[in-house]
Amino acid sequence: MVIDRHEKVRQRARKEMETSGVLMTNGHFDYGNGFHGRVYLNPHQLFQHPSTIWRLAQDLLDVIPHDIAVQTEVVAGPVMGGALLAHTLAGLLDGRRELTHPPSSFAPLQPDAAGQFALRSFYARIVKGKKVLLADDVRNTGKTLVQCADAIRAAGGTLIATVDIYDRLEAVVDTGVPNFALLEYPAPDNYAAADCPLCRAGEAVTVF
Repeated sequence: MVIDRHEKVRQRARKEMETSGVLMTNGHFDYGNGFHGRVYLNPHQLFQHPSTIWRLAQDLLDVIPHDIAVQTEVVAGPVMGGALLAHTLAGLLDGRRELTHPPSSFAPLQPDAAGQFALRSFYARIVKGKKVLLADDVRNTGKTLVQCADAIRAAGGTLIATVDIYDRLEAVVDTGVPNFALLEYPAPDNYAAADCPLCRAGEAVTVF
């Protein structure tokens, strides 16, 4: 069986994520939203060492189609994890371009008073009229990315794609543009905390 270059990148990234404790696949996690489950992307471990996110962002750029990378003028992401990834991607994109190419811009999105992700006026001006790549560390239901996509479009930006390190393949909404993930890991069943079989079996919640 021939494995293409993108698949090799993904396999290497998954091994590194599991070895470093970024991707935890056999624990008992309390997600803090009323549910428990076996799989967790540990953002603390992901962003503890800048070199880790830098290497994973390099791998992510390797699986993004070339035309998307070429078109990107602004990389945006929700705080905290998505914004840190977006900032790293913007810098790495510039490192792969000619020196005469206009530099990539960065635009973080953060919750407003209503709890919806939005762009501050400064960053809304940066996004206006530009082609935007939207990044996040994890895609779960896709709702965060949709909120961010709406804010980008409202500011006059053109969203061309979304990217994430880890896609749980359980999105119930989408942004209307392609999504590219470094790692696709089908989400195992999550359990309502009150009905969690791991709790009933006496398995302690994973602490880190």
